[in-house]
Amino acid sequence: MTADLVLKNGWIVTPEETVKGGVAIANGKFVAIGTDDSLPPAKEVIDVKGGHILPGLIDAHVHFRDPGVTYKEDFGTGSTAAVCGGITTIIDMPNQIPPTENAEQVAVKKGIGEAKSLCDFAVLGVVHQTNADDILPMAKAGAIGYKIFFGETIGNLPFPDDGMCIEVFSNITKSQVPLCVHAENRQIQHYWTNKLKAEGKNAPIYWEQSRPALCEAESIAHVMFMAENFGTKLHIVHASTKQAVQMLKNAKRRGLRFTGETQPHYLLRVASDMADVGPLLKMNPPVRTKEHQDALWEGLLDGSIDMLATDHSPHTLEEKGCDINGKMSKPVIWDCISGFCGVETAVPLMLTQVNKGRMSLNHYVKVASENPARVWQMYPKKGAIALGSDGDVTVVDMDKEMTIDPNKLHSKNKPTPWGGWKVKGVPIYSIVRGHVQMRDGEPVGKVIGQMQLPILS
Repeated sequence: MTADLVLKNGWIVTPEETVKGGVAIANGKFVAIGTDDSLPPAKEVIDVKGGHILPGLIDAHVHFRDPGVTYKEDFGTGSTAAVCGGITTIIDMPNQIPPTENAEQVAVKKGIGEAKSLCDFAVLGVVHQTNADDILPMAKAGAIGYKIFFGETIGNLPFPDDGMCIEVFSNITKSQVPLCVHAENRQIQHYWTNKLKAEGKNAPIYWEQSRPALCEAESIAHVMFMAENFGTKLHIVHASTKQAVQMLKNAKRRGLRFTGETQPHYLLRVASDMADVGPLLKMNPPVRTKEHQDALWEGLLDGSIDMLATDHSPHTLEEKGCDINGKMSKPVIWDCISGFCGVETAVPLMLTQVNKGRMSLNHYVKVASENPARVWQMYPKKGAIALGSDGDVTVVDMDKEMTIDPNKLHSKNKPTPWGGWKVKGVPIYSIVRGHVQMRDGEPVGKVIGQMQLPILS
């Protein structure tokens, strides 16, 4: 047998172990895993020179803005940023124009992704007040799951009220795919936003107070009650509070299929940083105090939090209300939009934490590859270095150092709170089903993205 691609002279990293050797890929699948001398000949051989060979990393929370909002980002620029950041599969959020709210729009998103994407992708359908009858058709059209925006956020989609949720949750459970939830209580956020505005508290440091921890926690408790009653697979996106960690931990102890994710900005920044970074760090929910940050780290390490994602959500600097350094061009934080780039910076940021000893590289693989694939029902097709799995690989150089330069990011717009951060541990190859899509931080591949479907039991 001759493989299409062999990677040799590396360290293969799984959640369980790290072993010296390499992998062979043929027809898009892993066909051999072992010592260098055990690998078959190949059309292309890459010596990774002691680099670490990880299962392709997954970012299960991005906003690529396609269709309808492509002046911010599109599948071409977003997927380029993804592979340049070491990501081989993404899950795209449904709040663009028009939203992914029915089977027709799932098909539209599939066509756009497969015409533009350098990485593989999956699609979520949005659930709101008037589309309960579209839930099962979206799953049949290939949606890997659903999302409800209980908190007011970009697009301001109407969430289903409690009466409609009875119908909604029943249909989601029948579909066998998960529901993810942006959990924020709109009444709490409206009350505190209006109160702070009335008091003239317009500086960036007041953003966190407008959506206090209980704003997220109450919404999570509410949606967990619904999901438990209907047996729905539930995923909490961008968990930002110690309460979220505790509720997920308790749910797991009770055997519920409830999962959660957090992001690098919640693990590495705190609310007071808004004084220096300004609108560049504005995100929904907001970055919080060290008390919450410490709880999120604990949850990530003990399994209460299942995965890392980014909530990659680019806007123009004009919309952000600042320049590339965070200097405000608008007088009040309330007029600056939430969201920033993340898909290209997350891997080096978190590898830096591995190098600092905050988690093992094996655990990082678990929360950045295997667990996202498991939660979204793509495993073991994705998220594994195993015979027959998709030949997705992220090769990282754990000794390489660099400084994050916003101007060198590959997104269409480049707002980031990470400018100037020094990192150690950098992705040097992104390989999607045996195709080399990134080498040394730059895109080298073609459009090959395929929409991923859930693997149902």
